[in-house]
Amino acid sequence: MGATLTVTALHKTYASGALAVHAVRDVSFSTQAGDFVAIVGPSGSGKTTLLALIGGLLTPSSGSITLNDRDITSLSAGERAAYRRDTVGFVFQANNLIPFLTGRENLLIMNEIGSGSRREAGERADRLLEELGLASRADALATDLSGGERQRVAIGRALMRDPLLVLVDEPTANLDSEQGERVVRSLIEEVKTRDKLGLMVTHDLRMAALADVILGMSDGHVVRQERRKALAGR
Repeated sequence: MGATLTVTALHKTYASGALAVHAVRDVSFSTQAGDFVAIVGPSGSGKTTLLALIGGLLTPSSGSITLNDRDITSLSAGERAAYRRDTVGFVFQANNLIPFLTGRENLLIMNEIGSGSRREAGERADRLLEELGLASRADALATDLSGGERQRVAIGRALMRDPLLVLVDEPTANLDSEQGERVVRSLIEEVKTRDKLGLMVTHDLRMAALADVILGMSDGHVVRQERRKALAGR
């Protein structure tokens, strides 16, 4: 059986003056390797906070996040940094590519924050670019790539260190519907082919419909969990 991510009774509360803001409230769910999960809901519903908690960017107020029985919430600051580096791949709405580097170089820069030979990194970058349909654009500067191409480079960069978790925040917000669907389908294919766990925050219900599982959030709560296995990869 593949890896399993389990979130149990998760809370995140912020102090705002004399008020307490409950960004995430009593969230519980479980997912396993090969699943692509879409987290949907209105602005302020807690979607991005939940993703940041799972990615180790934030620490919860209470509750637990376990990955293969490892409690992520109990890690020290140094251990969380290693977890983010070695276990999590992030794809953000603003793809954050380095504009004066080529698509291939934007992938290779990930080798600088970890171990591994340059030859192995080069082979992996070339393989990812090929899988993402970007082999012919590998040597183009990031500024010369289309919006969809930049997001696919960002996916490749997130996968360079072979992370177990792929966390994606609004990857299609700045793309037209055709580019957006191509990006999401690329993500789903990579998650399934590599037996990863994928979670995507999105406002776009058309993109969410491509996922295996939909988590609907409102006011910090998960108010809907729907498994749509038959629809994945349509």
